[in-house]
Amino acid sequence: MTPALQRLLAAFDGHEADEVRSALGDGADVRSPVNCKLPIEWLTEQYTRSDRFPACLRLLLDHGAVPPDPSVLPVLLDDADAVREATRANTSLLLHRTTMVSTFTPLAGASLLHVAAEYGNLNAARALIECGADVNATAAVDEHGMNGHTPLFHTVNSNANRSEPVMRLLLDAGADATVRLPGITWGRGFEWETTFFDVTPVSYCQLGLMPQVHRKEADTYANIRRLLGAAKRPVPPLPNVPNRYLQPGGGK
Repeated sequence: MTPALQRLLAAFDGHEADEVRSALGDGADVRSPVNCKLPIEWLTEQYTRSDRFPACLRLLLDHGAVPPDPSVLPVLLDDADAVREATRANTSLLLHRTTMVSTFTPLAGASLLHVAAEYGNLNAARALIECGADVNATAAVDEHGMNGHTPLFHTVNSNANRSEPVMRLLLDAGADATVRLPGITWGRGFEWETTFFDVTPVSYCQLGLMPQVHRKEADTYANIRRLLGAAKRPVPPLPNVPNRYLQPGGGK
């Protein structure tokens, strides 16, 4: 691997667009696979979720990167106008299913709305819903009967709670907060891979408290409150958030 290509992959970690631009300018080849994966795949498979991601992706595309599934590009770029234009030109995109490696909730047999939810791309999600995307579309079920989740599951315990606005958008558009699944395999193929059984949006949200998921407690319970309300369930008082036992000096 060339030094420029090493710098390119390192820049993906924090979505450092200036570093991506610099590495590309120094000759990093977006068509050169690294460990059997193209740079564009290294970028989309990163665990980081941020508003800086589209800029990094555009730079790769401008230098000749070819995505495995071009239909997903407007969503990954969070480009609402491009999403509307594409779906109006081809309404079958609302039924399109794609499969991508996902560091968190699986994107296997996923709709474009699943992808928008996973990456926290609010503009794309809103445009898809405006164009008629099914907020309760289900992803693929694997050979063990796992997954089959709706876009909502991608939003309830997202990295840095980035997808919380998409969660609210989905709920306002009629996403079912009561659906129950046999299970979800979270982070498949990564060190933190974990299979969770008998999950609902509420329980999947609360699983954010597990050490390998490490979501913020305050965010987790704020999302739980919203999900309970959407399911028309009572929201009991939660006086021990943040949990006193887990605070410095607690449990003594």
